[in-house]
Amino acid sequence: MTDQRETVRSNAKYLRQVRPIDPEEICEYVEGTPHPAVVRQILREEALDLELIERADGTFVPVPDDPVPPLSRPLDRLPRHYEDRLEDLLAERYGPNWHEGASGDLLRSVIRRFKANYLHGEGVEYDDDVASGYAIYHLPGYYAAIQYALSDLAERGLLGRTLRVLDVGAGVGGPALGLCDLLPEDALLEYHAVEPSAAADVLETLLEETDRNVHTTVHRTTAEAFDPAAADAPDSFDLVLVCNVLSELDDPEAVLRSSLEYVADDGALVALAPADRETSIGLRRLERAVETDPDVTVYAPAVRLWPGATPSDRGWSFDARPDLAVPTFQRHLERAGGDDEDHRPGEFVNVDVQFSYSILRRDGVQRVDFDLDPADWARMADMDRHVPNRINVVAAKFSRNLSAEDDDGTGHGGGRESGRANPLFKVTDGSESVDHYVVVTSVTELNRPLLEADYGEVCSFEQALALWNDDEEAYNLVVDEETIVDRIG
Repeated sequence: MTDQRETVRSNAKYLRQVRPIDPEEICEYVEGTPHPAVVRQILREEALDLELIERADGTFVPVPDDPVPPLSRPLDRLPRHYEDRLEDLLAERYGPNWHEGASGDLLRSVIRRFKANYLHGEGVEYDDDVASGYAIYHLPGYYAAIQYALSDLAERGLLGRTLRVLDVGAGVGGPALGLCDLLPEDALLEYHAVEPSAAADVLETLLEETDRNVHTTVHRTTAEAFDPAAADAPDSFDLVLVCNVLSELDDPEAVLRSSLEYVADDGALVALAPADRETSIGLRRLERAVETDPDVTVYAPAVRLWPGATPSDRGWSFDARPDLAVPTFQRHLERAGGDDEDHRPGEFVNVDVQFSYSILRRDGVQRVDFDLDPADWARMADMDRHVPNRINVVAAKFSRNLSAEDDDGTGHGGGRESGRANPLFKVTDGSESVDHYVVVTSVTELNRPLLEADYGEVCSFEQALALWNDDEEAYNLVVDEETIVDRIG
């Protein structure tokens, strides 16, 4: 069998430069003339080393050199085949009417309990029931969030079509499925998940729905105990994911630092967290802690526009994207609980896509990297010197419109004009020690680019009015008819 494997490999190495590799052709050159299915299996097992992808017609070709493209449009739903597979799993565990009767009551109780624990900062123990409830409630949002975050890298050609990925604390698989679906069909993915809990059973089941060129391994161990050498895994990865897990760890900084050690020299680590205040601020705090390592650079969405400066404000920042369609499993569980006297409408539906994220690299590359002249632009660290004057500032838009709802939880009400809330955005230049917000009191063609800019995009503000807001203990940069805004990110 070893000789057969080496012969198949040799033929594949030669033919990959000439034409598509056909197992039916190669078997003629292998001692014993094995069945083409045997050759095909060997090629699948060697695909990672040979950097080959299997096409729908059964032939194998080299992975293209082109980078992975970013999302071309907003996501609208969790794909149906993942919905169906999760419902099949729930039916296998709890019966065909899993959402009704005692099993439905159990799952609703589990979801209520881990939501309450999370709200109060308490840990969650993952057994089969908790893993099922977690998948029902969180799978869609996490599936979408990771794709938006990874598009930050894809937009700049920093995701290759050949990817080795480590997913630390992979959970039930939302980020894993999102990653797989972001990649084009001609990409080759070697995916390693680290997940010690019962969530790994759900993860493995859902990974069965991924593409033929996704090669997966689930390591049922903790992040702290994971050893690539002992686990027959690479010692470095193009992409390391640490998604929605840091807030649940006893020592998240230690895990984040150890995870960074697995990042290849030209790779990236993507940390994801829910958008709520404490978890989001906690992620930003960890980001700032690990960037003290001279080999670690904050790539995005936070910026470091001034050399040697790092922010020390509270750091609450999150992105928000369009809601997804309600998946069938959430709809079933929600409807079946309608007669429960404790039921609150919509409590088992979770399709909003709001998340905090941090992308860290080890090669010094930043999404935005240019020099600012302090003679032309004000630093936020020096804002107290500029109140109440008009100034020029360069900053990243670090939120969506925070005045869209009165109860957005930001702790900053903004201003109001003619009974309507003025557009309000958190901004950062990476030097601030207190929060800075832009308040748009008059929308003009000259400042409209701010409204059109994406989350994390850098803009220049000319003739913005700097004010101190005593009520919120924050600086306001007032954008009005005298202010010019340009998108320069």
